[in-house]
Amino acid sequence: MGVALTRAAQWTMGKLEVSPLNEALLNDIVNFVEQFNSRHPQEAKLVFTEPLQWTTALQASDFTSEYELSGSSVHSQDTDKDGCPLLQLIPPDISVRSFSHLCKVVQLANDSKLKEVWACLEANREPVVKMLGPNFTTAEVSDSSPEAEFKVKLLLILQQLDTQLLNSSITQLSQKVRLSPAAVKRDVELLKSVCGAGEKRLLKSVRYTSDYEFSNGCRSPPWRQAHGEIAYLIIEPCDTEPLFITCSTAGVYLNSGIKQEGEENAYERKSDVYKDLVTLLKSKSLHFTENINEQDFVIHEEPPTTLKIPHVEAVDVEERGQTLRSYEHQEKNVHEKARQQLALNKSGVAKKLEPSLKWNLGLTSPHEEAEEKKARKNGGGEKATESWTKSPRSESKKKADFSGSPLPDRLSSQKTKSPGGGTAAEEFSESSSESEEDEEQSERRGESHTDLPSEYWQIQKLVKYLKGGNQTATVIALCCMRDFNLAQETCQLAIRDVGGLEVLINLLDTDEVKCKIGSLKIMKEISRSSQIRRAIANLGGLQTMVSILDSPDKELKCLAAETIANVAKFRRARRTVRQYGGIKRLVELLDCVPDSAMLSTEQEKDVEVACCGALALWSCSKSTRNKEAIRKAGGIPLLARLLKSPQKNMLIPVVGTLQECASERSYRIAIQTEGMIEDLVKNLNCDNQELQMHCASAIFKCAEDKRTRDLVRQYEGLQPLVVLLNEADNKQLLAAVTGAIWKCSMSMENVVKFEEFKALERLVSLLTDQPEEVLVNVVGALGECAQRPANRATIRKSGGIPPLVSLLTGTNQALLVNVTRAVGACATESENMMIIDRLDGVRLLWSLLKNPNPDVQASAAWAICPCIENAKDAGEMVRSFVGGLELIVNLLKSPNKEVLASVCAAIAKIAKDEENLAVITDHGVVPMLSNLTNTADDKLHRYLAEAVARCCMWGSNRVAFGEAGAVAPLVRYLRSKDPSVHQATAQALFQLSKDPSNCIAMHENGVVKLLLGMMGSTDEVLQEAAAGCVANIRRLALANEKAKYG
Repeated sequence: MGVALTRAAQWTMGKLEVSPLNEALLNDIVNFVEQFNSRHPQEAKLVFTEPLQWTTALQASDFTSEYELSGSSVHSQDTDKDGCPLLQLIPPDISVRSFSHLCKVVQLANDSKLKEVWACLEANREPVVKMLGPNFTTAEVSDSSPEAEFKVKLLLILQQLDTQLLNSSITQLSQKVRLSPAAVKRDVELLKSVCGAGEKRLLKSVRYTSDYEFSNGCRSPPWRQAHGEIAYLIIEPCDTEPLFITCSTAGVYLNSGIKQEGEENAYERKSDVYKDLVTLLKSKSLHFTENINEQDFVIHEEPPTTLKIPHVEAVDVEERGQTLRSYEHQEKNVHEKARQQLALNKSGVAKKLEPSLKWNLGLTSPHEEAEEKKARKNGGGEKATESWTKSPRSESKKKADFSGSPLPDRLSSQKTKSPGGGTAAEEFSESSSESEEDEEQSERRGESHTDLPSEYWQIQKLVKYLKGGNQTATVIALCCMRDFNLAQETCQLAIRDVGGLEVLINLLDTDEVKCKIGSLKIMKEISRSSQIRRAIANLGGLQTMVSILDSPDKELKCLAAETIANVAKFRRARRTVRQYGGIKRLVELLDCVPDSAMLSTEQEKDVEVACCGALALWSCSKSTRNKEAIRKAGGIPLLARLLKSPQKNMLIPVVGTLQECASERSYRIAIQTEGMIEDLVKNLNCDNQELQMHCASAIFKCAEDKRTRDLVRQYEGLQPLVVLLNEADNKQLLAAVTGAIWKCSMSMENVVKFEEFKALERLVSLLTDQPEEVLVNVVGALGECAQRPANRATIRKSGGIPPLVSLLTGTNQALLVNVTRAVGACATESENMMIIDRLDGVRLLWSLLKNPNPDVQASAAWAICPCIENAKDAGEMVRSFVGGLELIVNLLKSPNKEVLASVCAAIAKIAKDEENLAVITDHGVVPMLSNLTNTADDKLHRYLAEAVARCCMWGSNRVAFGEAGAVAPLVRYLRSKDPSVHQATAQALFQLSKDPSNCIAMHENGVVKLLLGMMGSTDEVLQEAAAGCVANIRRLALANEKAKYG
């Protein structure tokens, strides 16, 4: 705890900073202290050498009967050897001499435990020294007294805590970016390319402070390189003063003005650390931010590190959910964070590799496949069932060649027609919506076969019969192979290792239906393995299966579609299905009559074919291009018809496909117009949880549109959603249901219904012990419901405020956006605000202003506004946050309009307190607000005008706004169509009009005519402000006339 506080915790002027790292460390310490008494009862009784003393918020009434009370003071019954109580409270100071009482203090603090530990550690910078004495590190082991023994044990326990805290902080810090000289040099060259004198320039100039470059690529002096500094730059933006920038391995930041080497006092950091130069410039230059997107300007990632790794094949990213062995998992985490690419194929030629520690079969393009197949034809090879006729294509699949180059690279220089229509380059360019995690990679296997079971060798014998036997022997071998447990990895790999997959795929090109069926049944089972899936795709099996979808045999079509559904779990496979016309063929399988009362045998087969087709489309629909292909092939009406089927095995893949496609707006509109919302709501009442989950997920995605939300309410779908909240054990179902409730609660009519169904109480109960995907939705729903005053009281009475505040310490960005919105909505009531303040919620909200995500920053700033407005002593509370006012003022440099609007709104609330207004004035709030007045964003107009109006009430700020040129742009705001902008602007102009120079500027910009019209408004605030401004202008005019004419 001592080392962690010294090395890992972040301090400013003797105070712990409000930062996510400090909060994480303190939460770990709180948990440690709370559990110390039960885990280490003997050590907890050890009396400290010196007491821990700090200023506490606890009162005598908070202590239990085991302590002796004397007026407002409290002391413990047990004492040390000198008769001093082990706990003594003389408000506001408290003194504690053992862990047992320290534990009780934390427990008594309840919701303020974090604040208590915070105060304790600030007052006791070296707690371990006070506990064990200044010489505890040199304690004599030979001392065998019980007290010395317990001290050694306590020391070891505290050292373990230190290690844990340091590891935790290292994990957070290690995620930060590290720059290299090469990366800095490349970024500088790119920035120089957008400098110049034209209108489209982004910057005036970019230059190094030193022309000398060391052999390691650095331009900083050697004694500064020891600090990780790489180079110093002077960048002149088009709209601000020159920026003096330090580039270091930890990132880039502003320095005190290094113009040449040797100015030691200029190396000091003067800003936050940014990951690269572009990010820093975006935060400092509005002109750069607004124009960068118009330029052909790309910052490239660090070149991949090239390592010599023998016998490595190209691999793809691991499939989501696939398990790793422990030693691989540890390495994989490191490599995935780095996101590096490795190179070298077998021949030594550089080749693109994805980050992975697993082996994988290679990837060849259709052109390479054609050439390789032709070569294999000429060179001969093993044939499956040589005695009977095969189609010409079957001869081409003799042996898999796994040394091909990645397909996208091959197609970049040539465009060819694909069988599915369109150019190959278009077919192979997948949507960015598919994450890298969607790809798979294979397990690495050792070369030794000594531990393989007998099944492995038996299957290999059967594969030999498949290769060399006649038709009868082949069918018998297929039947025997199906008797094995093909779900076992050993059996799957036995088939692959001996070349059985090539034979099974060749069998699909024969004219014998029985052999095709047997082959597909085996591949359907073994293709559940990611390794087998990839091998089938590499061997061209998907193309053959797509062609089988045209077969008149319905059983064959079913098996082919099911196998495609298994194989199309990764991106390249889905692309192949689309490229070879598989989407259109799968959509055609959906054409059946599923809702007839009585089905004939043939119709039942048609329904089964449709079910398998829907299953394959479900797998393929994870690609955005495939979603579009399904729509163009006429899949939506067919899916709508199948949705009315009474068969659960049909509904699950159909609804699964729909919910996957509902991320596209065209599908959401179609789901509304085709009447599918009613069917989705009806299926929420079924007894199949998987179907309920997919229906809720589809509603979740579709309920972005108000019409869908109204339809869900119209078809009475809200109550089933609330009922499903009771299925807390099924986390996937719970995530889908809470998501649907969140989106539906965006309509206030639905919120009224949720109130009737007691949904809020159930949602509050889900705020603890739930995965993040559930919490994001639950908190989002509470944030929407809390827009109604009655629900804010319900959340408080249900005990929802403490868990909401505790979620402010998380790291999930989506969760932070939702929880800040919910806390902000709850803070609009004074009773809720008292709880939030007691739990230190405002401090946590303020710390989120440091979050790099602009959505989190904006949401936190919006939440701070009602907190300031409803806190009892808001001015003092805000001033208590170390560096808090400077932090929020500096956010006015943000390029994000939503952040600027929210910060302006917060500044308008902060400036109501005169002392705080004086502080933010010293931090330069006036010129920063003036710089923003030329914005075209109407939402920002309103809150910016409010902030200007408030800031005018201190010193010479009115004059400063006028000198900064803020008056003329504000006059233009009066032409807005938003009445709230009119009111805020009129108030700002009224305050500014108290300075004569500003009155002249307003009059010159035609403000009088605009204000005269607003003086007749029904809004009394607007009336009064407009009239006051006109009166001030008129008084100035009269004074001038009087001075002129006497």
